[in-house]
Amino acid sequence: METLIVLLFSLAIVLLIISFFGKDKVAKLEEDLEQMTLTYMQDIYQLKKKVKILEEEFVIQDDPVPSVKDQSTVTPNDIEPIHEILKSQVLSLYSQGLTLDQIARQSSLTKEQTISVIEQQRLRGE
Repeated sequence: METLIVLLFSLAIVLLIISFFGKDKVAKLEEDLEQMTLTYMQDIYQLKKKVKILEEEFVIQDDPVPSVKDQSTVTPNDIEPIHEILKSQVLSLYSQGLTLDQIARQSSLTKEQTISVIEQQRLRGE
């Protein structure tokens, strides 16, 4: 009986020593899970930034500016001079192949003003 107790006690000591030197698989799994979570959070953050940029571009491109005056009531005296930045934007958009309506929407000019800017550039270029 005493030998059985000594044998069980020695077996317990051996198992205790083995448990100290054995790898902790739970800790490894927790570390892997944490690393994977950080990676996914970074990916989600980058995707959210890209979606925000795309939404801003979409709003800028498709935001029509309502006309304050009726086009039929505009006289040549009422037309304000077009700023050079707007002219360069119109010409740039025209060279990219956009339609006159799209250019007018993006530059907040009327279609007639857009045509006028393009014609003025053609006359200067010839």
